Parts: sequence; structure tokens; C-alpha cells
Amino acid sequence: MRDYGTTKDGQMIEAYTLRNAAGMEVKCISFGGILTSINVPDRQGRFANVALGFDSLAKYEAEHPYFGAITGRYANRIGGGIFSLDGMEYKLFKNDGDNSLHGGQVGFDKRIWRARESGGVVVEMQYRSPDGEEGYPGNLDVSVRYSLDEDNGLRIDYGAETDAPTVLNLTNHSYFNLMGEGEGTIYDHILTLNADHYTPTDANQIPTGEIAPVDGSPFDFRRPKTIGSGQRSAHRQIVMAQGYDHNFVLNRAGLAAGELGLAARVYEPRSGRFMEVWTNEPGVQFYAGNFLDATLVGTSGRLYRQSDGFALETQHFPDSPNKPQFPSTVLRPGERFESTTVYRFSTD
Repeated sequence: MRDYGTTKDGQMIEAYTLRNAAGMEVKCISFGGILTSINVPDRQGRFANVALGFDSLAKYEAEHPYFGAITGRYANRIGGGIFSLDGMEYKLFKNDGDNSLHGGQVGFDKRIWRARESGGVVVEMQYRSPDGEEGYPGNLDVSVRYSLDEDNGLRIDYGAETDAPTVLNLTNHSYFNLMGEGEGTIYDHILTLNADHYTPTDANQIPTGEIAPVDGSPFDFRRPKTIGSGQRSAHRQIVMAQGYDHNFVLNRAGLAAGELGLAARVYEPRSGRFMEVWTNEPGVQFYAGNFLDATLVGTSGRLYRQSDGFALETQHFPDSPNKPQFPSTVLRPGERFESTTVYRFSTD
């Protein structure tokens, strides 16, 4: 552990480094539980940081698109910034037009987490979200555990308990570029998604409630194809979102509750790097960096432009509190929320 800096209001932020015997290195900070870098080798054994981010706490405190952060209480969007639970209506902060996005004005990405390191390969983050924070009911105790194994797998274990009924959706919002952070677009990355269906959205990027087949659309990644082949498609869903920013319904047939299944595989031909995503969540949001607009300078000192990184956010579906046909995101007293995602890196 080392000091990472001091926030604008004078709170000290800690930085942690996880490193395995193979040389893979992951860095994180207690501000937002942010993963600031992920260093992995290419096919020739050369290491590079494949996670977009910044080189200072001040930049993470400023406005940015959730680079590497824990997002919650509710990752993704809740339409109209409102939901009802057990006959009570809850109004949330609207920070995305008429929607509440990633927990509201001051979500988990901007909170300071209590961190504890173990053995140089595990960091556990903890945070208590008080009743009424950002409009959500119940005191919520959250833990997020980052661990690094010897097969270059970064595992994220989420846990939470509440003292009153609430809704919860947690994810990590890392942006990846397998060529290396700041090395250009992700158009030539080859993506496979284990999903036969996705959830179309309206003009405000709120799911319509439909579970639509990917067959015959730019959303069909069941066989490997480049991200760039569909990112500029004229498909109405792509046009409205200005690229890929959609929830995919993962195929989980044959998997037990809580069992990890393969959600996605990404391959970058130039470096030979692979990344696999394993999770027990029902969905994954694929976002192709549509709104990176050359206003942010990354860790390498280079500008981030549109589609210079992609996110694969394992999750429950957006707006589930208002869509009873979607898997429930309700957490009640006496229950424990548990979720796991693994990002595993390798080369050809």
C-alpha cells in the first residue's frame, strides 16, 4: 500500500498493487475502488497497460466516464430516475438526461472505500451506503474483492447486505484496449459474445422491455467478428446509441445458479492478446467507447478518441426495477447479494 494523493476535501487515498509470479500487475485505489492499470504481456512477452485511465487523483475526481470504477448502487440506467418497491416510490438523482445512471450524482465510483490488502494478490474494498443515499432505501454494506491468480485471471467478487428492501446492481466499469492504453481504436479487436438475445433500447437508452434475437443484426457476435464491422452500422439501435452501448442476455442454459459461464472473448491480432470474461451475472453491457471525444488525456499522455476502448460490464439488466419481466434486482434483509466476474488474459 502507498499514498496515492489527497482529495479536494482533504481525505487520503491509498493505492495497491497486485502482482503474480507471471509478472501480471493490477493497480487499484481506494477512491471509487478504481482499477487504474492492468499490465499483461503480448505474444512476445512485452507488457503493456490494457486499461484506460489517468495518472493522477485529480483527474479521477474530475468528470470522466467511470474509468475502472465500481459502479452502484445501480449500475447502468434507471428510466425516469424513479422506481417503486413494495408500494413505495423512490426518486433518484437524474444525471443522464431523464435517467439515473450508475448510482446517481455521487455513486460508488466517487466514494472512498475502506481497503485491506492480503499477500500482494488480494485487495478487499468495503463501503457502507447509508439509507437514502442518492434516493435508495436501506443501509447497504458492500464488499468488492479483487484477486489475481497465477493464470493471469483478475477475479472480482461482489457481496452486499441490506437492512431494508432495496435494489442493487454492481459492476466494474473498466475500459480495455488490448493493443495497450492509448494505442488507437478497438475496431480491429475480434469479439465473441455468448448471447442469442439483447435488450433493445428507446431514444433515451432505456430498454423497451423486449428480449430481441441477435440473429441477422449487428448484435450477433456468436461467431467472432471485428467490433468495427458493426460500430458504424446504420441499424436503428446503433444509430440511436451512436455505436454499441447495449445489454446482451447471456446464454446460461445448463449452468447452476452462481456458476461461472463464459460471457465474452476478445482477441487483438497485432499483440496476440486474448481476454475472456467469465461471470454468473445474467447480462453484459457491451460499450464501444462511443462518447470518448478527445477531451481526456490518458495514462500514456495521449488523447482518448471515440472507440479507443471498450467495456464489458457484467450485470443485471438496465431498468430492471421498472421491468418486472427482467431478472429481479431486489435485495431484502436476511439475503446476501453475491456475484463474481473473472477477466482472464492470455496470448496466441
